[in-house]
Amino acid sequence: MHNREKGDIYEAKALEFLKEQGYAFLEKNFRSKYGEIDIIVGKDEVTIFVEVKYRKSNRFGSGMDAVDTRKQRRIYLTAMKYIQEKNLKDAEFRFDLISFDREELIWNRNVIWGDSIGF
Repeated sequence: MHNREKGDIYEAKALEFLKEQGYAFLEKNFRSKYGEIDIIVGKDEVTIFVEVKYRKSNRFGSGMDAVDTRKQRRIYLTAMKYIQEKNLKDAEFRFDLISFDREELIWNRNVIWGDSIGF
């Protein structure tokens, strides 16, 4: 199985989990010139940008380790493009990470802060 196929499987699992938690699906694989956001959901008037990572082992670090400052900046800039396109400039938003570390789902909320990446 190729990495993109694995990514699709784990993105689907993450989206199903979020729906079970009461989040409304907004968009999947939103792309801009800066990068891609795997899942965008909403709840209680908050838009949540979700990065999904899968790790078969921790040999190369956890899913959280894979979201370095460079990746965070790309996600942030892509999210700003989404906010601009959807005219959500006054909306609340946050950035979450759902990682599957050896099949265990780990949900980290608020993983990106603008001031921590230079914005």
